[in-house]
Amino acid sequence: MDHAKVAGEVVEAVGGASNISAAAHCATRLRLVIADESKINQQALDDNEDLKGTFAAGGMFQIIVGPGDVDQVYANMVANHGVREVSKDEAKEEAEAGGNIFSRFVKMIADIFVPVLPALIAGGLLMALHSVLTAQGLFGEKSVIEMYPAMTDYDALINLVSSAAFAFLPVLVGFSAAKRFGGNTYLGAAMGAAMVSPSLLSAYSMTDAAAAAKFWAYTDQSSVWNLFGLEVTKVGYQAMVIPTLVVTWIMCLIEKSLHKVLKGTADFLLTPLITLLITGFLAFVVVGPVTRELSNYLTYGINWLYTSLGLFGGLIFGFFYSAIVVTGLHQSFPAIEIPLLPANGGVGDFIFPIASMANVAQGAAALAVFFKTRDAKLKGLAGAGGVSAVFGITEPAIFGVNLRLRWPFFIAMGASAIGSAGVALLNVRGQALGAAGFVGFVSIIPKSIPAYLALEVLVFVLSFGATLGYALTRGKVDMGGRSSAPAATASAATAPAQATAAPAPAASAPATAAPATAGAASAPAQAAASFSDEAAADLSVTSPLAGTVVPLEQVKDESFAKGMLGPGIGIEPADGLVVAPFDGTVTVAFPTGHAYGIKAASGVQVLIHVGMDTVKLEGKGFTPRVSKGDVVHRGDVLAEVDLEVIRAAGYETITPVVVTNKKKFGAVDPVASGEVRRGDALLQVAPKES
Repeated sequence: MDHAKVAGEVVEAVGGASNISAAAHCATRLRLVIADESKINQQALDDNEDLKGTFAAGGMFQIIVGPGDVDQVYANMVANHGVREVSKDEAKEEAEAGGNIFSRFVKMIADIFVPVLPALIAGGLLMALHSVLTAQGLFGEKSVIEMYPAMTDYDALINLVSSAAFAFLPVLVGFSAAKRFGGNTYLGAAMGAAMVSPSLLSAYSMTDAAAAAKFWAYTDQSSVWNLFGLEVTKVGYQAMVIPTLVVTWIMCLIEKSLHKVLKGTADFLLTPLITLLITGFLAFVVVGPVTRELSNYLTYGINWLYTSLGLFGGLIFGFFYSAIVVTGLHQSFPAIEIPLLPANGGVGDFIFPIASMANVAQGAAALAVFFKTRDAKLKGLAGAGGVSAVFGITEPAIFGVNLRLRWPFFIAMGASAIGSAGVALLNVRGQALGAAGFVGFVSIIPKSIPAYLALEVLVFVLSFGATLGYALTRGKVDMGGRSSAPAATASAATAPAQATAAPAPAASAPATAAPATAGAASAPAQAAASFSDEAAADLSVTSPLAGTVVPLEQVKDESFAKGMLGPGIGIEPADGLVVAPFDGTVTVAFPTGHAYGIKAASGVQVLIHVGMDTVKLEGKGFTPRVSKGDVVHRGDVLAEVDLEVIRAAGYETITPVVVTNKKKFGAVDPVASGEVRRGDALLQVAPKES
């Protein structure tokens, strides 16, 4: 690779040095903070044979270059093109600081919820199915389960599974938020679990005095704690986001502060103890009560707004409803809705039809993204999330799609505002709580059903059409899906081709691989002179670790999982001893000890990356035994790793082992599964066909 040439091409493709606010690199990729992403020439990057892929993550535009090359390309960008050099942490901070406060908050929420999406998508779709089975008037006067009683237990099980992700949302959010805030993910999950403990009154029963009384009679406990002279109500936080986010953020601040003060065994034992103790008291004594008061003020304000301002009240409420869903404070709305229901002597619920307008708008925007994006992953999220939203569950569409792209979210807010103004103007009211979407018409007062359905269709058309318009103009880059083209290339590269070599021999057996090819011949002269002819002909890669083999696509890093860095395999290590997988030369050895690149005598280049995001440990728990340029033989120790340190910090220990110069060879086939020992055959590389 001509590093100076590649550096110039990268700088030009991303819009010049002036468009790069800051730049850093890790073991494999450039991490760029881009001022104006519309200036990026994605096609030029995709067509560059020296680059292995691109994707956006953490507010940075990341370009996969590969180990042993990325540092030199980066150095040329800094030295020859005036790119501003910063550390990875500084680049991350600058990326997170970009934009206004609202956009940063929205991005933070999206980052936290994206990993939670599979559970929310599945739950949302199952909830929609439950709504169809239980809705009266949808297929006749009776619901499906009333017409077919044999379906009752099946529906009950569906409802149980569907509601789990939402009832225990603080557990999922606590885990994901702790990862986002740089804390221990399992401590975050533990605090989330505490906030939905079965010893607390469910948040869903707060407004039901009879249910609350029954719960405390059953548990034979007081409904309050006496803490620090205060009476604290024992109420859970089911389906609430903001309390969990604040609690987890505080927890991470405490944990990171303790890590700086405590060391060694004291840090390992006392930091989790003190963190949970302090955070637990703050969660239930300060954060929870304050958040509930905010929720109450919000609901009272909404009621006043709607009843006092009429059409404009509906417009304003409809515009902000999806933003309220982002905060999780919409969970307090039943306290207003229930007294408004005709069965309780009210004139009808205005919140339900407005929520329906907002949900359908967000669903329509997500479905428009589904039709226009070329990113396979985003297409899957948009399709499932859009369908879920039009049936009443918007979290997958909002957090997984619309907020990530921003403008579809705002477009849906505008369409919702128009539909909600119509709700206020035509006095559309609900007679029951239900699924706030297209099927929600069964919960509307009968005389208002035609108006309700007409407004839903109008909102859908407006949101879908406007999002399509955005996709064809300003949103072309976002809809294109930066990762889609490289991912496709990588997938093609990783697709097994016809193997032309025998399976890899065991480490103890003599090497008998196919003769070296042009790829092998391209090894440096000094390497060829330093190793035996058998080593130069050996295209096998043995396991550098003892542990359990994991498919590469299960590695929790997009660049590895999608094969952007090359084909290979993952290993969940049983211990921390890392050895050389063949005879070769160390080309990459970070001082932090977390990643090693080795070029075999045969020319095969392998990257061993111990754990995910472990560079953030700054060498803690890693003891490197080799340096760049060292000659190693199969089985030589590369590093000793304390796996418990990695796990205690909340990081994954799965270690990818990938071939980074696959283009010079044929197929790269995994030949191991299940348990492996150090030195067992792991990958077999085939010569390149002439």
